[in-house]
Amino acid sequence: QVQLVESGGGLVEPGGSLRLSCVASGSISDKAMGWYRQAPGNQREFVAEINSGGITSYGDFVKGRFIISRDNAKKTVHLQMSGLNSGDTAVYFCNARFLFLNDWGQGTQVTVSS
Repeated sequence: QVQLVESGGGLVEPGGSLRLSCVASGSISDKAMGWYRQAPGNQREFVAEINSGGITSYGDFVKGRFIISRDNAKKTVHLQMSGLNSGDTAVYFCNARFLFLNDWGQGTQVTVSS
């Protein structure tokens, strides 16, 4: 298990950009690292994942606006978000997955509003 700490959330205007970061307490090199989000009243939904080999996948709603990346040496995962809209307002959670084991961070709030 690893502890995950997210940062980088905040208030941004529509069309703006944010870069979320997730730092792990231990090695992530063998883990798939991902981001999920949860808006009030909604279920947690998949945003993006990068596996241990660097292969990425994204939720359908992303439509090329987000980029996930990882730095195993720094035990860090980033989510670069651009073209943000009000529908992206949510708490964003970092996830570390190894086989059927999942670790979660506490989340960072992203609010898109003018």
